[in-house]
Amino acid sequence: MDSDFARHVLAVEEAAAFLRQQVDFAPEVILALGTGLGGVADSLELLHSLPFASIPHFPASTVASHAGNLLLGLLGGRRVAVLQGRQHYYEGYTARQITLPVRVLSQLGPKVMIIANAAGGLNPAMTPGSLMLLADHLNFIPDNPLRGPDHPPWGPRFLDLSAPYDAGLRDKAIIRAAQLGLAHVTAGVYVAIPGPSLETPAETRYLRQCGADAVGMSTVPEVLVARHGGLKVLGISVIANVNDPDNFAPILLDDIIAAARLAAVDLERLVVAVLEEGER
Repeated sequence: MDSDFARHVLAVEEAAAFLRQQVDFAPEVILALGTGLGGVADSLELLHSLPFASIPHFPASTVASHAGNLLLGLLGGRRVAVLQGRQHYYEGYTARQITLPVRVLSQLGPKVMIIANAAGGLNPAMTPGSLMLLADHLNFIPDNPLRGPDHPPWGPRFLDLSAPYDAGLRDKAIIRAAQLGLAHVTAGVYVAIPGPSLETPAETRYLRQCGADAVGMSTVPEVLVARHGGLKVLGISVIANVNDPDNFAPILLDDIIAAARLAAVDLERLVVAVLEEGER
């Protein structure tokens, strides 16, 4: 085992041990929130709150719209660990560093991860403020958190990704969305790009031709680690804007955050409904 990976394994073990010592809480579900979506945690019945900075080896979130807290509590009748904010490749982190929080929490016994992000729509049929359930992804981030020495206790050397997102959870979300009267909920393919620069018109056209319905700068590294650890994954993109490469308008981060916060109400309702449904 190389020295960098050995330090990573030790960091995960130390962080997991710290959490076990600090709180008597075994999460059933990891909920990871992205740009402008941290407010979903407001409906959590909070039991414990720990800033990332207080947890050994947790990387800091440097993005203003990401609070950088680990919240533990009850949501939809389930024990949930909420990552209120995340790290990104564009911040200078490696994929291994980005995914350390998910790797740590996966050691505490959860069975499901629900991960949400704010994304740009590539499919012209989409509308700003709609929700897209991830059916598949394209990974254009030039790093993989599973790269490096094999560590069998964490998962298989060659991860099967024939179904990265759980069809049962996605179907459940579609049914619950209809019951809630959420009209603009679709399924589609998400593409992760390195960032932090946003897409040019030519890049937007190319990503759409590759088969992507929405684009963002996160999520896929965490999904790889969650699946590596045997967790079922439900991915949800809030479509903050829709890019038309033939009639391109400036894309401003403040506008993306504002749109994500408006759609966060629908996201919260859907997440709670899926959690209430459980594994029945």
